[in-house]
Amino acid sequence: MFGSAKRTLTTPDDALPGRTAPLPGIPDRHEVLGTSMHGPWPAGVELLYVAMGCFWGAERIFWKLPGVVTTAVGYMGGYTPNATYEEVCSGRTGHAEAVLIAYDAALTSPELMLKEFWENHDPTQGFRQGNDHGTQYRSAIYWTTPHQEAAARATREAFQVVLKDNGFGDITTEMETADAAGTFYYAEDYHQQYLHKNPGGYCNHGPNGMTCPVGLLRQDKVPAQTDVLPPS
Repeated sequence: MFGSAKRTLTTPDDALPGRTAPLPGIPDRHEVLGTSMHGPWPAGVELLYVAMGCFWGAERIFWKLPGVVTTAVGYMGGYTPNATYEEVCSGRTGHAEAVLIAYDAALTSPELMLKEFWENHDPTQGFRQGNDHGTQYRSAIYWTTPHQEAAARATREAFQVVLKDNGFGDITTEMETADAAGTFYYAEDYHQQYLHKNPGGYCNHGPNGMTCPVGLLRQDKVPAQTDVLPPS
């Protein structure tokens, strides 16, 4: 996670050309969960993509959650097809370090996925996360369903209030459909489930000390209490 810092997004004309074939040696099975990282996905499984800085620690957050079927790390939101890690770190692909989350919609929800997202990084830092600088470390949510979009917008609004109350600035998280963000390109084998393979490896993720309200009505949305109590 120590590539050169680039603080402005590249353009399609300036992006590296990449390659037509996927990177070699990317495994099918998840080292921890034992599930396929590539699909096909069983009925009821939905995909959500997030970026929140270094994808090593971010992936571990999500593979531990109930209802998650599989996770994988890769590059998304840019222009260079089948980019390598070194190319992404150059800042000339436009990609963010992203995590694919496949979850069973009958067992969990996008709100719970996004609660972990907001509470485990600083979404106000732009092209940076902690000591990691560069456009690949930006915060992002790329959704695949209307429910995910609604959850992303609602939790963003709720967490922005929490951030302001704690002295933070505006959220800079990039938010758009996965189709608009473009293909999720799987990262090299050694990045997949990195912190399982390297328990003492670098990780800058963890609770930021703030809670994202999920499943709570805003006070101006709470129905008025007009019922009269029956006589005792």
